[in-house]
Formats: sequence, C-alpha cells, structure tokens
Amino acid sequence: MNKTIKGNWNYPTAIKFGPGTINELPDACRELGMKSPLLITDEGLKNFPMVQNAIRANTESGLPTGLFADVQGNPVGANVDAGVVAYRAGGHDGVIAFGGGSALDAAKAIALLVGQDRPLWDFEDVGDNWSRVNTDNIAPVVAVPTTAGTGSEVGRASVITNEQTHQKKIIFHPTMVPGIVISDPELTCGLPPHITAATGIDAFVHCFEALCAPGYHPMADGIALEGMRLIADALPKAFANGDDLQARADMLAAASMGATAFQKGLGGVHALAHPIGAVYNAHHGLTNAILFPYVMVANGDAISDRMMLLGRTLGLPDASYKGVLKWVLDFRESMDIPHDLAAIGIPADRADDIGMMALNDPTAGGNPVALTAGKYSEIFLKAVHGNL
Repeated sequence: MNKTIKGNWNYPTAIKFGPGTINELPDACRELGMKSPLLITDEGLKNFPMVQNAIRANTESGLPTGLFADVQGNPVGANVDAGVVAYRAGGHDGVIAFGGGSALDAAKAIALLVGQDRPLWDFEDVGDNWSRVNTDNIAPVVAVPTTAGTGSEVGRASVITNEQTHQKKIIFHPTMVPGIVISDPELTCGLPPHITAATGIDAFVHCFEALCAPGYHPMADGIALEGMRLIADALPKAFANGDDLQARADMLAAASMGATAFQKGLGGVHALAHPIGAVYNAHHGLTNAILFPYVMVANGDAISDRMMLLGRTLGLPDASYKGVLKWVLDFRESMDIPHDLAAIGIPADRADDIGMMALNDPTAGGNPVALTAGKYSEIFLKAVHGNL
C-alpha cells in the first residue's frame, strides 16, 4: 500500500509537503506579508523551468518577483553582500530561498543581513554573538528545497565561507528558520544519480552525528533514527530511479529531519568537511560521504552503544559497531561514492592546516570523542589516501 506523501506540518516550522505544493508559493509569500519578493537561487539553477515558472506564477498572481542568482557552491561572504545590495535596490520585502543547500544558506543569510548595520561575520555562531541581531527588520523567508541533503530549509543557521580567511563560518540566529517551507518532491526528481547519492548521504550523516553527539535529547535521537531508516530504504531507490516519487518524498522528509535532529549537535565529519570545502571548494555532501567511515573509526568504542541501536533500527543481521561500519561502506559503494578524497582531487599538502581548522570548527564540540588537531590531520590523511 502506498503511503500518503502530502501534508501540512507545523514542526519545526510551517511545512507544506507533497507533490504539487510549489503551486502554493504565491499564497505562502502573501501569508508572510510579501508584496515584492526576491527569489534567490544559484547560477546553475536560475534558468531552469522550475525557477522561471515560480517567478511567472508569482508575477501573474500580483506578486512581482525579482531574481538574484550570484551564489556559488559553498557560498562566500561576497555573495551575501551582493544579495543585500540587490534586495535593497529592488525594494523587496521578502525572500524566496530556492535551491540546494548553498542557495538556501545564502538566501537565509541575505534575509538576516538586510536588517542589520553590522557585517555578516559579527553574527558568527560564537558565544552570544546571535544576540547582536536586530530582529525587527529580518526579511521573511519562504524556502523551496530542490535537493534532499542539507535540510537548510528548516535550519537556524547558514554556512558561509569567509573568502579572506578561507574558513567556513556558521551564521546563527533562532529566527533564521524560514517562516514557511514548500517541500515538493517533484522538484527533486531531476537530480542526477551522483548528486542524489552525495546529498542523500549528507542527510544520513546529519542524522548519524546527531545520534552520536553527547547530551540528553531523546527527541533529536528519535528523529535521527527514523531519518536514517527512511534514507536506508529510499536513497537506493531514488538513486536507481529518479522519478520514484515515493522515494523522493521520503528523502526530502529525511533531509529536514536530519537538520532538525542536529540541533543536538554534529561532529567530526562536519568539522573536517567545513575546512576542506572552504580550502578546496569541494562539494559538501560528497566530502561528508567520503569522510564518514574514517570518522566512525576514530570515534570507535565511544559510539558502540549507539551503533547497536542504529543496527537494530536498520534491521541489520549484525547490529553492532562492526556491522554498521560494514553496512556504511557497502551503502556508499553501491552508489558509487569514492572511497578516498584523492579521487575528487583533494591533496594531502595542507593536512596540518585542515586539522587545526577542524579543531576550531564549531561542530567539533559535538563529536563524542574530543579529538586533537593532530588527530583530525591524521583522519584527513587517511581519508585522502583511502587508508581506513
């Protein structure tokens, strides 16, 4: 029996979920008080029919909609600053964040910054920097995800690269969660298999690191476990058949679940992936997918109890740490994820720098083992050379 894949949810924000919900975009914009929104996406997506159709539908319904697409993969501060200029110049009063994780992160940061008189980096997720935000003029956001990976559509932060320091910075404020999310799985059906796999395993890693993060948060643990169960079932189906709408819906839901769960914390995979992405402009999801087992091994015994729980949830014949590790390796290989970072052009030349940046990344605090900069460098080198 087919599951129902349409619904209106109110957790962790208002979510209009299901095939065809993109048609509700004009109403969603009006619900948040927009009269002249700015649609923000990336350069690669701006000419796609889904973007042009969304702009046309809004305009025809009396909501003239601008377009800003100067957003690169792994967005940088200059992208955000340019978006703020475009928003103000166009007299816009709201943001439509449309695309994958990079576009959504940039759009959320732009929506935050248009109401501030401080530079973006003053709101880095360090200490109580978030309290500097003037909340009166943050632009309302409708988020429309087109990949099933980062879950940025329900996140309270954006990851933006400081191009001067080549460091990824987490920009955070509780009100950065979009006011309305339109999760239409039909928009993800065109994703090629390799992007489907990389973004899907990124979502799995979000759930995995949330489950393994120290601290008491049963709600996050439950969401993370169900997210991984959905991904284990749906991702191979979406990889094999991009038009499998049930699988695409499950993946889109699971991506949002991962970002909801990691309010508990992330860990070493992200602590390494952030500097690798900043220094080498590597695809975030693919970098996470490659690093994943290497960090698992480094955490070892500290996650053994969690792995028994995960193994039972996935229905593995060997519900143990070793059983889960073998499953992860087989799962990656079945979708052509490379085993090492060298395969995607990452050299070993800056291992010490990567290790230090990983140690200082905010996500490192959620790792179940307190890893040193030297240990992060060691994991990085093993991942470059494929020495698990």
